[in-house]
Amino acid sequence: MSGEQEKEMNTSVQEFHENPVEFMERIPPKYDGEKPDSSDATSLFDQADIEQSTHVEARDDLRQQVTEKDEIAVGRAAFADNDEADGFVDEFRFSGLQGMEDNGLMRAELPESPWSDDYWAFYLGSLGKRYADPNFPGSMDWKENYDYIQNNPAAEIVAQGNADAINRLSPAEKYDILVGDTEYSLTRKMWDQGRKYYVRDGQVEAWMGLCHGWAPAAYMLPRPTGTATVLAADGQTYLTFYPADVKALATLLWAKVKYHSRFIGGRCNDKDPAKDSQTGRILSQICFDTNPGTWHLAMVNQIGVSQRSMIMDATYDYQVWNQPILSYSYRYFNPKTMYYASSVDGAGVAVSDFSNDKFARFRSNETDSIVGIEMKVSYLVETAPTHSEKDGATNDHVKSVVYLYDLELDFAGNIIGGEWYQNAHPDFLWTPLQGERIVTAAEHHISLNEQWQSGQPIAQQWRQSASMAAEYEQAPLAAIVEQLIAFANS
Repeated sequence: MSGEQEKEMNTSVQEFHENPVEFMERIPPKYDGEKPDSSDATSLFDQADIEQSTHVEARDDLRQQVTEKDEIAVGRAAFADNDEADGFVDEFRFSGLQGMEDNGLMRAELPESPWSDDYWAFYLGSLGKRYADPNFPGSMDWKENYDYIQNNPAAEIVAQGNADAINRLSPAEKYDILVGDTEYSLTRKMWDQGRKYYVRDGQVEAWMGLCHGWAPAAYMLPRPTGTATVLAADGQTYLTFYPADVKALATLLWAKVKYHSRFIGGRCNDKDPAKDSQTGRILSQICFDTNPGTWHLAMVNQIGVSQRSMIMDATYDYQVWNQPILSYSYRYFNPKTMYYASSVDGAGVAVSDFSNDKFARFRSNETDSIVGIEMKVSYLVETAPTHSEKDGATNDHVKSVVYLYDLELDFAGNIIGGEWYQNAHPDFLWTPLQGERIVTAAEHHISLNEQWQSGQPIAQQWRQSASMAAEYEQAPLAAIVEQLIAFANS
């Protein structure tokens, strides 16, 4: 660590020591690459909504979508008191800081990055958005966008036979044409997602979308690296699915179909939870989650050891709340002296010697020593879809955030808890089970003997199942999504 970085870290932790109540309310520093980034610079909420904490309810609504559609893994519950990392990660090998340090796990990055995608906002029609059409309004008014599609129907564009115009159709429209669905069922369902809010409220909130589908799809399915040009069900129309189109369908699949997942963290939709007057610490155990000890164990054992991503829900973020994690790095500070320490030995403070512990009354009775941690986490964020014919990690958008906390260690050096130094921290972690493959219910009607061959229309049985899945599950067939990825990567 450079001298400037050490100085910056020392300054932060000392500011906490001098005025914990004020420091607790600060937003953790975020970075876009190496440059400082304001977390609300591209906020989907206006200032009035932010001041009223509207994002808390919005985030809770998204979390309910995730937990309602998912089947929770055996032994886990979406909103439970247990906060154990060993039941969450794929492989739990390290429970103590010394072992993590000795095995080079103070930093780790996934060997293959999850991919960025749009969150396919409902006010734009979700996958019904004609993102490549220069005349598409892209208005904040759902009805203006919807009316444009109604006045320029996909069926007429296909009938005119202009290949460029056909390829500028939305991902949902291309999918309906591919499977020969003349009712455009998937496209209709995409617009219906926003319609119900427009009819009820007169508007569709900008935050509503499919980030809860993109985040798991981004590392559960391979990245589509190229285009897939396929023959539609009519046997005449060729369709080019760009990487953005294939990602969109993958995102929708993982947003709509049930699967087994693991969760850490409770459910808090309190806009103004009670806080300790001396430290500013949130008192509600539900709203305090996730414990920093659990957070640290999950990060190291999932990203560092298991080498597989997981999804972070950051309560303070006014953008979208499901971000797949790419990497982490952490360093120590001594929580008594509030200065950087190069090793866990120099950072540890025995409880009996920690006379100035701000959180003394909240500590576990089993705590033997306390170590300060500054962790930088990098995660994927959304990107706008384009007609780029190639996709790779250089097209992804990565941001970072820095968290300050301490860890409580027992007499054996195992992490048993800790305290956040800022109330704006990750409060919810989740991931599909390793190797999980999801399929729509309609796919059980597909014959295993029928395959979708390159250069040929999709078989009739696939078409019928595709229409059923679109109508009743609002999803594409997993078999079609997977084959499009294979075509794109061939």
